[in-house]
Amino acid sequence: MTVAWVFPGQGSQKIGMAKQIENLPKTNERFNYASEIFGRNLFEICELNTEQTDPLRDLNNTRNTQICLFLVEAILLDALKNNGFKPTYVAGHSLGEITALYCADVFSFEDCVSLIKVRSQLMIDAGKGSMAAVIGFDRNQLDLLVKKIDDVVIANDNSSSQVVLSGSNEGLDNLSREISCKRFMKLNVSGAFHSPFMEEPSAKFSEYLKQLKFRNPSFPVISNYEPSLCSDPNELKIRLENQMCNGVRWRETMDLMAQDSDLHIVEIGPSNILSGLSKRHLKAVKISQVSSSDQLTY
Repeated sequence: MTVAWVFPGQGSQKIGMAKQIENLPKTNERFNYASEIFGRNLFEICELNTEQTDPLRDLNNTRNTQICLFLVEAILLDALKNNGFKPTYVAGHSLGEITALYCADVFSFEDCVSLIKVRSQLMIDAGKGSMAAVIGFDRNQLDLLVKKIDDVVIANDNSSSQVVLSGSNEGLDNLSREISCKRFMKLNVSGAFHSPFMEEPSAKFSEYLKQLKFRNPSFPVISNYEPSLCSDPNELKIRLENQMCNGVRWRETMDLMAQDSDLHIVEIGPSNILSGLSKRHLKAVKISQVSSSDQLTY
């Protein structure tokens, strides 16, 4: 059986997600290390429902969301490995690609913490444009409108029935008036992520990545920028450099995985967002969820 470990990105965070793994061996050590690097108590942030009264302590603030998700996912995947489990290959959605690279031993844990600090701050500083989720639409109409309307791109191609758009507020508003869909919802984000609006932060991110050593992966990685199996560290570096200002091609990632007739997808993270996408998009595929210390098997 082919086993694909997949790691979700922003939007999968949950209040209480650190509590679900607090009894695992590396939890305190890893949260303490990252908290020192970020200058705030990340374990506490995972547990507090601040209702956005204090952005620096809000789990849904990008500067906290990314590192907290990575910590939970990394601790869970290490526990699975210690229990004798391993994937055939890995993939991650947006931030989850960094977890996938950690899982494949391309980066150390310490590398990832520093990288995520830089990445999250660059995304917060971008400050241009916005994003919107579109659910239940005609694909041909959507593609035509994206081509027609300036400053709008598909940021997350999540499935045949769900996408996230990035672009200018005006462009998104224009598209919302023309498209026929079940739901069009503006997202509360600080910029137009995974789009050309991220060109400047993406260039700075690329400069930072030049300082990091990309090691040979222990197993293949599917990237967001180019959804194919890759074991070349230099190619993985190019793909990660291009991720920030290009779309997440998750629909194509699922189609690639589905080419294997005996596939088991294991989502490692606090919620079942990727599992849900897989269930709706793929047929007759085994799907499991690992989100707490009580679920370290599949």
